[in-house]
Amino acid sequence: MEWVRNFLRYRAANTFLVFIGLVMFFSLLTPNYLFVDRRNLAALGKLFPDLGVVALGVGVLMICGEFDLSVSSVLPFCSYVFVRLLYRGIVPFWAFWVALGVGALLGLLNGLITVKTKMPSFITTLGTMMFWRGVLYIWSKMMPAGIRNLVPSGSPFERAFAGTVGSFIPVQALWFTLFALILGILLHYHRFGNWIYATGDNRDAARAMGINTDLVKTICFMIVGILCGFSACMQAVRIGSFAATQGIGFELRAIAACVVGGTSLRGGVGSMPGIVLGALTIPILDNGLILLRVPVFGISAFIGIATILFVVLNSYVERKTR
Repeated sequence: MEWVRNFLRYRAANTFLVFIGLVMFFSLLTPNYLFVDRRNLAALGKLFPDLGVVALGVGVLMICGEFDLSVSSVLPFCSYVFVRLLYRGIVPFWAFWVALGVGALLGLLNGLITVKTKMPSFITTLGTMMFWRGVLYIWSKMMPAGIRNLVPSGSPFERAFAGTVGSFIPVQALWFTLFALILGILLHYHRFGNWIYATGDNRDAARAMGINTDLVKTICFMIVGILCGFSACMQAVRIGSFAATQGIGFELRAIAACVVGGTSLRGGVGSMPGIVLGALTIPILDNGLILLRVPVFGISAFIGIATILFVVLNSYVERKTR
């Protein structure tokens, strides 16, 4: 049984086992096996990357020892920038890159405020979340804006962000996979990934090793901002419009996904496979409960309980396998 003990030493192992269990549970118990219906899987593949892409960046930042609650405001802010540029006649390709730049800039701002003032990132990003949300509400007047005529269905840009591959696989899922691979390589096989773990585990020790911890944290905040900008454009193209309420709740759901995936709230612990599994588990739990006709407003209760249980389970298994 030594291989079992070795497997369970990985924090993501628990998430993997629960993930498999959830898939089997919903596959067997949803009415008419709707969970494994091709249409449901395709819809799930289109929807989960909106949060999943953001969760990848949030997970990397949490390993670095920081939080970003402003994602729920940065995402719709970048989306509105993208839409406004389209309305001004800017081609979608360039509007997209500007939106990414805005996301990077807002992430840079979060990072600089956090590292220069030594303020807890929870407070920093809570403040910027409220600030940018207020600015967005004033700027957009809370009015929706359609972009179907500006990014028509079937256009190359629309297919790149909301199309399908092989008539079944949503391209959004492929984008999520690509970002997971890039960040996974960066985190686990690159020197910068070692700096992220060292910074999150013991900042003073990392500094003594010659690591510029302030720069590492700032870059991680910028990664989150860029991914928010990407997700914003992808979501806007998929739904064909902008809404000021886009992204609301993403900040806590992204953190929950990372915690479910075994990422420590204290920093220095976590893995990209775990973050990916967490980013998949939360939407699957959402989708399966809806198919089981659980009241929509009660689903957050299940996600909250699941988050607590995952933390307890990870702590218990970690103690038992030492």
